[in-house]
Amino acid sequence: LKAPIMMLLVTMDTIKASGAAQGVNVKVILDSEEEKGSPSINKVMLANKDLLRSDVIVINDGPMHATNQPTLIFGNRGAAQARLTVYGAKVPLHSGHYSNYSPNPAQRLATLLASMKGDDGRVTIPGYYDRVKLTTADRKIIAAVPDDEAAIQKRLGISNSDKVGNNYQEAMQYPSLNVRGMASAAVGDKVATIVPDMAVAELDLRTTPESDANYLTKLVETHIQKQGYHLVTGEPTDDERARFDKLASFTYQGKGGNAAATPMDAPVGKWAYQSMTESFGATPAPVRIRMMGGTVPTAEIVEALKVPFVIVPLVNADNNQHAANENMRMGNYINGVHTLYSLVTSPL
Repeated sequence: LKAPIMMLLVTMDTIKASGAAQGVNVKVILDSEEEKGSPSINKVMLANKDLLRSDVIVINDGPMHATNQPTLIFGNRGAAQARLTVYGAKVPLHSGHYSNYSPNPAQRLATLLASMKGDDGRVTIPGYYDRVKLTTADRKIIAAVPDDEAAIQKRLGISNSDKVGNNYQEAMQYPSLNVRGMASAAVGDKVATIVPDMAVAELDLRTTPESDANYLTKLVETHIQKQGYHLVTGEPTDDERARFDKLASFTYQGKGGNAAATPMDAPVGKWAYQSMTESFGATPAPVRIRMMGGTVPTAEIVEALKVPFVIVPLVNADNNQHAANENMRMGNYINGVHTLYSLVTSPL
């Protein structure tokens, strides 16, 4: 997140030192809360619309394509978080005395989660993918991205991929349902011979412009109820425990950003493409990606200013984003300055 800021500072210093003319005026927004869902950025944008009025928006976030070729991205998925809790007995129970008698919420949670997705990785909840309608033109653009599927799988250490899409890029066009964490009782040196009293799964749902958080979370909630669960708010009461066999809570935790998209033939994309081509050459051509899988606060900025955008990522794809040893190649730093220099000196 810090690297593109430094690249822009160096770019502006270079333009000043070289006496080059700017092709565009530049206004800079730095979102210091991006890693926690950008809760303030939309409010800030709305409160300062006149100051921030502009013709286009360029977002310098996300990873470049794996080839490290100049990259243009025309959309990003959003994110929604939810917590699913399945309840058992009031307290953890001795497994010798109560297994085979008191239902195990960990087992029930596993069964419930398994009912949401197949072994092929596809969400089986009716309607989950229905709103995404890829056209022939969309699929042609997706297929043109120079991905090496075998190399991606080797880098990840997997032998096969989920079957949501026919390839990596196509998979990113659809909403996802991800189990990002699970907990019930304990494991390792703290394990005990008990029937747990509850089991919890933390979910994140990657949204798309067609399938927003409200739509997807409602589908999941309805699915849970169709599996025979009575949904409660907070700890079940004694009356609820006596009346219902299956008890669970499904709590929408909030959004980590909305999905956003801009047409791939929009003038802002053509301007950026031409600028990159002039700076780096036409061969190989800049990679154009319809929708990246990760979430950045594009929508929150665009919704306030109502202008087109393009995402121009500048860091290497293998930078261990959100993990230990996050890094950046010095070559990307240098090329990032070249990219921003070309954009800032190119008239719209």
